[in-house]
Amino acid sequence: MDIAYIVTIFLIGFIGSFVSGMVGVGGSIIKYPMLLFIPPLLGFSALTAHEVSGISAVQVFFATIAGVWAYKGTGYLHKKLILFMGSSILVGSFIGAFASGFFPENSVNLVYAILATIAVVMILLPKKQIPDQPAHSISFNKPLSSGLAFVVGVASGIVGAAGSFLLIPIMLTVLKLPTRVTIATSLAVTFLSSIGSTVGKVATNQVLYGPAAVMIIASLIASPIGAKIGQRTNTKVLQWLLALLILGTSIQIWYNLLWT
Repeated sequence: MDIAYIVTIFLIGFIGSFVSGMVGVGGSIIKYPMLLFIPPLLGFSALTAHEVSGISAVQVFFATIAGVWAYKGTGYLHKKLILFMGSSILVGSFIGAFASGFFPENSVNLVYAILATIAVVMILLPKKQIPDQPAHSISFNKPLSSGLAFVVGVASGIVGAAGSFLLIPIMLTVLKLPTRVTIATSLAVTFLSSIGSTVGKVATNQVLYGPAAVMIIASLIASPIGAKIGQRTNTKVLQWLLALLILGTSIQIWYNLLWT
């Protein structure tokens, strides 16, 4: 890797991790299209969908560690929900990531586009704003949360994501959690999901370790900064920012699938 390529990958990782730390996602939903489209636009060799998903999986693992640490002691981490959803999504993400090694490249991109479109619709659905409250006082449907987490894990594991871009709208609209509890808890569940995704991608040789290392360094710097700023940002602003980011990337992927 030459210095210009390293700087490009670092900036992609930094910007994506900063924004993902703010809105409580692992970052694959943002960094997947950036890694896919920006390097060739700047004259570098294009990465395949499998390589991008592999880099994303490893990067999310480290980004979510940093993001969760930023929420430590805030009272927004729902430990029981993390246990139920995290164990289910861990199994599902490994299955999806391992199976993705046998998928053609366009199929990986298609899964990403479908997931992103579903996420946008769910985020934009009208929902009652739940007041912020301590996580330990909130009850939830255990079978429903575990089942949804498993399905999200399988689907998101295919594209090297940890599924937080789907977990957040599910937690907000289906489980009806407050926004700040949702953001913090989704990061912890995402961390567990990223373990399964990373193991599956490594086992099927989909990871480029050089770019992944650069992305990890960028994530460890930017994700906690974004998380701290997100804690002081209006929750409505965070929801709309996440929706616009996912909508933009979804449109770009669908365009490339259908017209190029």
